[in-house]
Amino acid sequence: MICFPNAKINIGLNIVEKREDGFHNIESVFYPIKWCDALEAVKSDSFEFKSTGLEIPGDSENNLIVKAYKLLEKHIPNGTAPKIHLHKVIPMGAGLGGGSADGAFALKLLNELFNCGVKMTQLQKLAAELGSDCPFFIENKPVYCYDRGIKFENIDLDLSGNYMVCVNPGIHISTAEAYGSITPRKPKENLTQLITNPLSEWKSSIFNDFEEPLSKKYPLIKDIKNGLYDLGATYASMTGSGSTVYGIFKTKPDLQNQFQQFSVYEGKL
Repeated sequence: MICFPNAKINIGLNIVEKREDGFHNIESVFYPIKWCDALEAVKSDSFEFKSTGLEIPGDSENNLIVKAYKLLEKHIPNGTAPKIHLHKVIPMGAGLGGGSADGAFALKLLNELFNCGVKMTQLQKLAAELGSDCPFFIENKPVYCYDRGIKFENIDLDLSGNYMVCVNPGIHISTAEAYGSITPRKPKENLTQLITNPLSEWKSSIFNDFEEPLSKKYPLIKDIKNGLYDLGATYASMTGSGSTVYGIFKTKPDLQNQFQQFSVYEGKL
């Protein structure tokens, strides 16, 4: 059985306050895009995990796919286990939620493969144990996200028909580095209201709190954003804690051999 964990972008990202538990309360709009990894699982008598494609740093025991299996293990019939193969395409540490998607999709895939019968709401709770962005990928639809990134409200936002370009310059920005660059503050305007405005108005009203301080440290982020606007983007922004920058276009842009040294995704929304 195979599935294709997809990335997401943040449309706006406000860091509202630091919590007593050390996390931060945020608000953002999460929107799924079609930049995907490939994840396959088959039934076996022993557990095995391997990956190809982009090299994944660190111990495989800390991989969210392995953790997802361990969370579901008690629901899997005795004497069976999955062999899992991940082909990694989505850049890591890029603000795209690729690792979170892999973990969440693994929960869904194993639940279906082994007929575990775990309901959607319980899968979301398990996904929250994996990480803050993970529950989003269970339903995998546009939402307004708040709290520490695990609470959602449905929103009416449909960007289909537009064209997306994502550019990842390969700058790995850790969560600690990103949060260390900002001072939390409550936003002056309501993000759920701002996204109802025409896309052409987003440029002057919807921002990512991480973008300005990180662009000062890594000017390439701003250069890419300006380059996307020069190509005709209606809206462009850094996503998540960086360093990927995306542009939303009305029609397919001619990239004119730009960004060739970077990882680039382009396609319809």
